[in-house]
Amino acid sequence: MNSADASPALRKRHGNGPLFFVFGTVFAVLTAVGWGFSVMSYSGLSGSVYHQVVSYDTSAEDEAGITFEVNSQDGAECLVTALDAQHVEVGQTRASVEAGNRMVTTSVDTVRQASAVEVASCREQDPES
Repeated sequence: MNSADASPALRKRHGNGPLFFVFGTVFAVLTAVGWGFSVMSYSGLSGSVYHQVVSYDTSAEDEAGITFEVNSQDGAECLVTALDAQHVEVGQTRASVEAGNRMVTTSVDTVRQASAVEVASCREQDPES
């Protein structure tokens, strides 16, 4: 038996026909387009509100201050937390922010001196409320 006789049987057995190639190509293209769409439309866990801490002040025993920037379409509600040296939460407050790119300065009452202040989350405000 020579290799020319085995060749058609191998092709048929392994699905090397044009139909298999077309279906494989269509599947690959649809998968790539779907993956690209999901990556492009991903906006993170916090929705369409972006925030960035600019500075914070933890020099007072019972209060901590923070300045942060928020960018939102319809306004946002942000949760600000103060942490001590052991990363235990010692205070928290909520800050309402108007729509647009805003700089926010707020303070957090603490039960003991904080060593860090962070914006835990910012979410879009409900436009109906």
